[in-house]
Amino acid sequence: MDNLRKVPVVILNGFLGSGKTTLFRNLLGQSKKKNIPVSAIVNDMSELDVDGELLGITEAVEEDSNILESIHSCVLSSKRGLQELDKSIKRLLSHQHPELLIIETSGSCHPMPLISYFENHSQVMLTGVFALVDSLMLAHDYDYGRGLVPKMQYNLAHNQRDTLNLLVEQILFCSHLLLTKVDRIDKTKLPHIASYIQGINPFASTHSINFGKLDLHSLLELEAYDYFRIAQLIEELQPVLDAEEAKDSPYDLATRVIKDDRPFHPQRLWEVCHQYLDKRIYRSKGFFWLASRDKHSLLWNQAAGSISLEIIGSWRSGIIEDEDHGLSEMEIQLLEESISKSAGRFGDRHCDLTVIGDETQVDRFTDALRSCFLTEEEIDLWENGYDFTDPWPKNLVKMIN
Repeated sequence: MDNLRKVPVVILNGFLGSGKTTLFRNLLGQSKKKNIPVSAIVNDMSELDVDGELLGITEAVEEDSNILESIHSCVLSSKRGLQELDKSIKRLLSHQHPELLIIETSGSCHPMPLISYFENHSQVMLTGVFALVDSLMLAHDYDYGRGLVPKMQYNLAHNQRDTLNLLVEQILFCSHLLLTKVDRIDKTKLPHIASYIQGINPFASTHSINFGKLDLHSLLELEAYDYFRIAQLIEELQPVLDAEEAKDSPYDLATRVIKDDRPFHPQRLWEVCHQYLDKRIYRSKGFFWLASRDKHSLLWNQAAGSISLEIIGSWRSGIIEDEDHGLSEMEIQLLEESISKSAGRFGDRHCDLTVIGDETQVDRFTDALRSCFLTEEEIDLWENGYDFTDPWPKNLVKMIN
């Protein structure tokens, strides 16, 4: 198969919480509206596969689940991850011949093994490696990008590899660099961030995006990825990455999973986040409910020091409990049958969160989060209609497919 007939591949790479899933959801939404056949692969290093579930509720995937493959509990840049990627591509292309294959990596994924994998692929052709960089994180942790190179030089001098190496190397290998969350920093500082980033990789085109808005058509117009430009980089890093490829969670990153049927106490959760959260907790995400908002299924989305809550739907149990639900007896019966399959203490309500951070800090924050679940005494209060203090924003964004 020659290059003209190969399916173009775009990789959405970037550190934890940089906005990859938001962009991916937007692109899948465009594929539906513009009738552009797209296949999708999402990688989540957590066993919960939160990103896969979020992509699964987009209209495009709900209509045809065969367009999405989810790879979780490992990173694509690991040996196991590449094996799973190979299987996923074969399954996707056995169902269709899309105009584009989009791959969202885990935030701890190094781009080099993926780029090498696609170089001589017989069915697909790599056209774009997009590195999403959180401009808010750069502002807070690296002086608007000024501190990236000096800290990287320190790591090199001390033979040290950590998440900073990963961030810089994601930038070095990209063909396109996207600055995200630019609406949350001083606009006069944005040119400074862009200039520092371009100093690391002057060959990449640099753009800023808000809320994942990027034209899908622009991805169809990309030319083949320039392997020649990164040949020297590969030669230098190959021995280092060979030593890392067996690790499903490299860079001293640790993942913890929280699963519980109980709701969070809103005030206690607020206090824990302000007291225990720091930049060494790179990412936490998942689905949960608050004792003060027991009708809504909420998405927890934290990156570094930033947390957002979003409404992603209503719990079936909450719908039935609502006196003004307006449902027929048949509809209530169907909901009750669906709830009975959940077999949870509070119907279909539950909390499933994953926490990713420095292995020396992740347990401290995870244990603090677990302390926020209602106690048995507080559950009795909730069941009797107690009004819990809730300092979280009253008007939450409702996630739109």
